[in-house]
Amino acid sequence: MNSTVSNQAADRAGDMLHVVKWHNGEKEWSPFSAGEMDRRQNAMRAWMAQNDVDAALFTSYHGICYYSGFLYCYFGRKYGFLIDQDNATTISAGIDGGQPWRRSHGDNITYSDWRRDNFYTAITSLLKPGTKRIGIEFDHVSLDFRKLLGGAFPDVEFVDVAQPAMWMRTIKSEEEHKLIREGARVANVGARACMEAVHEGVPEYEVAIASTNAMIREIGKSFPFVELMDTWTWFQSGIMTDGAHNPVTNKQVARGDILSLNCFPMIFGYYTAIERTLFCEEVSDAHLDLWQKNCEVMRVGSDLIRPGAKCSDIAHELNDLYRSWDLLKYRSFGYGHSFGVLSHYYGREAGVELREDVETVLEPGMVVSMEPMIMLPEGMPGAGGYREHDIFIVTEEGAENITNFPYGPEHMILKA
Repeated sequence: MNSTVSNQAADRAGDMLHVVKWHNGEKEWSPFSAGEMDRRQNAMRAWMAQNDVDAALFTSYHGICYYSGFLYCYFGRKYGFLIDQDNATTISAGIDGGQPWRRSHGDNITYSDWRRDNFYTAITSLLKPGTKRIGIEFDHVSLDFRKLLGGAFPDVEFVDVAQPAMWMRTIKSEEEHKLIREGARVANVGARACMEAVHEGVPEYEVAIASTNAMIREIGKSFPFVELMDTWTWFQSGIMTDGAHNPVTNKQVARGDILSLNCFPMIFGYYTAIERTLFCEEVSDAHLDLWQKNCEVMRVGSDLIRPGAKCSDIAHELNDLYRSWDLLKYRSFGYGHSFGVLSHYYGREAGVELREDVETVLEPGMVVSMEPMIMLPEGMPGAGGYREHDIFIVTEEGAENITNFPYGPEHMILKA
């Protein structure tokens, strides 16, 4: 066991250390090799060198996790990952002990809560003399945070690192593809558990518990070491299906209800998903017609995902299909998005979304979903939200569907 606690900053208040190296235990197992993590960090270093940036300070969940492997728990404290041409170091709060160091590809320093500016003291301890330009994530730094950074480093010019980092993340490595495939497999386990738990009279939360527990158990037994955090299920019924992110409630499922299954395993900061429309016991003719049409959009859209396809073109073509049925006005969001280090409470790669205002061209290595949705308000025939969701890895010649789970009326009318 390698356990060290050493003073990193000379300033003290009595016996209270402000910044220390808290290295407790050994580095933990990761699904990513040292070569993979070096690749990510060196790509950022290359961008820094080309843009005369002396150091980059990442503060977002996704930025820190992607470049270091450490996913922090915010709880009102600041976290960081500072990289320059020679070093890569996570900055964490004392409340987390040695866990951030065990998870970081690189070094770690810990700051105490005993003085309000200790986070900035920690950053200062890592900066080389003469540092003039620091990259920060403009889309994550709040106005207050930016003011505090300016006060702590008045002679430094801050430049945006969020956009170049986002584009680096959009092209996944083979190791990332492997983990995302595993996440898709676990999502299917959750979907099957969800379907088995559905029956007339069951509360939504009981279905969600069954699905989430199945995924957590599957993740736990699938890796030599894994932090079990943030895996969840949204299961909605009836009017609650009108939103993609509506929370689970205690509403009981009724016969003939439209249902929405949404399973989200989180593994080492990587999010995957499966979403399906279902019905309890029976489906009305109006619901069946709308469901079949949305499934047709799903089939057509899945075939459109390929290298060279422009995100906006995919959206416009699917819009035409909805328009032909006079359903475009009931579409509620984009047709899909990039997958990787993202979650329901932190960032995504907005440069790869299947929307009308995104001109990005799909490239091999990207991972993107197809997830068409329409929502008809209460009181209309076939009222409810219809949504299917698969994940695709863009290849040299096409796209690989890594979800491969049934959808549509032949499979998703659930009988007792």
